Amino acid sequence: MARYTGPKSRIARKFREPIFGPDKALERKNYPPGMHGPNKRRGKQSEYSVQLQEKQKVKYTYGVLERQFENLFHRASAAQGITGENLLKLLEARLDNVVYRLGIAPTRSGARQLVGHKHITVNGEVVNIASYTVKPGDVVAVREKSKSLEAISTSVAGRRVNKYSWFEWDAANLTGKLINYPNRDEIPENIKENLIVELYSK
Repeated sequence: MARYTGPKSRIARKFREPIFGPDKALERKNYPPGMHGPNKRRGKQSEYSVQLQEKQKVKYTYGVLERQFENLFHRASAAQGITGENLLKLLEARLDNVVYRLGIAPTRSGARQLVGHKHITVNGEVVNIASYTVKPGDVVAVREKSKSLEAISTSVAGRRVNKYSWFEWDAANLTGKLINYPNRDEIPENIKENLIVELYSK
């Protein structure tokens, strides 16, 4: 399956959550898309359907493909601790997500583009792999030649100070350091990771 590039509002309405950010279409039509609109009678979802939908929501939220997601889950289950929380920590540690959390890009897809176009460095080295795992102590920065890019300067200008406590941010040099992986209650996304664990446990 290729990465989704279709209408984001349709996906947000499918899950009834603004998973790609504020969405006026979702605010106007807070019901699933389809020709019958809000009047369509929808049967009760099976347990499997609920679990699968939660997994799909997480994949869309973080922009992860199926095989990547499976690999992350296996890494999470092999690590010490709670599998669901480990999974979310691994997703949060992806380079594209870190760039987004730091405010260098306004969206995860925008962050993925910056990484792919070699505008981002990790510990001084250019890294163009969006799925690269950032570790505590790593310093993520905007490449010197890229600091004047309008997309980056506009995003950073709208950045909230110390929005995420697990980062140190240097506004003058456009660098951010991952202090530690976030605790579960610090991750703002509305995700029921236990449903995903149950899905893979079948």
